[in-house]
Amino acid sequence: MRHIGAEIEELTPGRCVIGVPFRTEVSQQHGFFHGGIIGTLADNAGAYAAFTLIGAEQSMLTVEYNVNLLKPGAGERLRAEGEVLRAGRSLSVSRVSVFALSGEERTLCAAALVTMMTLAGRGDR
Repeated sequence: MRHIGAEIEELTPGRCVIGVPFRTEVSQQHGFFHGGIIGTLADNAGAYAAFTLIGAEQSMLTVEYNVNLLKPGAGERLRAEGEVLRAGRSLSVSRVSVFALSGEERTLCAAALVTMMTLAGRGDR
């Protein structure tokens, strides 16, 4: 996440917001944010939202995520807003909305569902 310039903007129980500024390194050939960057932000925002609801000795891994690209990611910044829909003992599901920001304008460019598996300890394989 550091490599793409992403930063956590908000982190509360069951919610995580991550933003990344536009740079050519995170764009595609038409000058929009690349879909891979949008997917990366969605995965991380959903995962960290769920991560806030587990024990300090536990960890998580993504088992599935689905991203629907709704509009081109055209803007000065991307903002992924993840919220937990269900926090289960072994699986948790988050919904993520990804917005392209230009000044005061917010355009929903992607919607995602992220499913996470809870692990008993940190770094389990």
